[in-house]
Amino acid sequence: MTQGTIRHPDIGAIPAAVCDAAAPDPGPGFRAELEQLSDDALLARFRELPRDSGERAAACEILVARYQKLVRSCVRQYRGSPEPVEDLMQVGYVGLLKAINNYDPAVGNSLSAYAAPCVSGEIKRHFRDKRWQIHVRRSAQELLLELRKATEELTHKLGRAPEEDELAERLGVSRDDLLEARQADLVFSTYSLDAPLSERDDPAQLADLLGEDDQGVEHTIDMESVSAHWDELPEREQRILVMRFYGNLTQAEIGDRLGISQMHVSRLLARALAHLRSRLLGPSDAAGRVEPAMTSLTS
Repeated sequence: MTQGTIRHPDIGAIPAAVCDAAAPDPGPGFRAELEQLSDDALLARFRELPRDSGERAAACEILVARYQKLVRSCVRQYRGSPEPVEDLMQVGYVGLLKAINNYDPAVGNSLSAYAAPCVSGEIKRHFRDKRWQIHVRRSAQELLLELRKATEELTHKLGRAPEEDELAERLGVSRDDLLEARQADLVFSTYSLDAPLSERDDPAQLADLLGEDDQGVEHTIDMESVSAHWDELPEREQRILVMRFYGNLTQAEIGDRLGISQMHVSRLLARALAHLRSRLLGPSDAAGRVEPAMTSLTS
């Protein structure tokens, strides 16, 4: 028996959220007396007993054993998840213990009706808070559970796997909602980028299959942005920009080819860049940023 648990012969380890594992055993005679009581009478006795007493822990154990089937029924709908059933049963017992501790027979009609949503809620919280590796909307998580259940039921009824339209009609949702739920299922568990792809010696890792950012895509977008305003420039300024950034000519060499001074080339170049700067970046953010940008376009 591990610390913080009570081991029952039928249901295994019960979390000691209410049942005190460290409490002394009250003996078989007292336990037999408790087992003769109805649920409400046992609950009333449970409330009267001291919290750290063995008698209270025994009453708790008996109640948990009686409602084992309720916990199993709540766990059954999660059979398609990668979470082990044994772990979900333990989570379900926590919800049951909370229900036992909080239920008042003088107010409620039955412990079973009160405990079922407590157990289901505890399991849902377990998935929502501890198992989902990526945040997924709660509605998508709940629809995924309903989708698994509906898929199983329709498969038995139809003798084949149900179509998407049949599932959508059964659940009263759209195909887009089903797609979102299936995508949520894909992110329930994630894999490390260092995970090996096989069991061979020195295997490739998952990260080896991932592509890198394509610099050519960003370059193409920048070129499209410039070309959208290219025709706004006079032809001579277009030629100067081409010779400067694609021909890698100096301002003096450009001036010699066009028959103008280097100073004039500098003024025309600055005017062309200022125009593109204002068109691409806006007046407030553009100062001094176009010439480096143009240089990157030609690299």
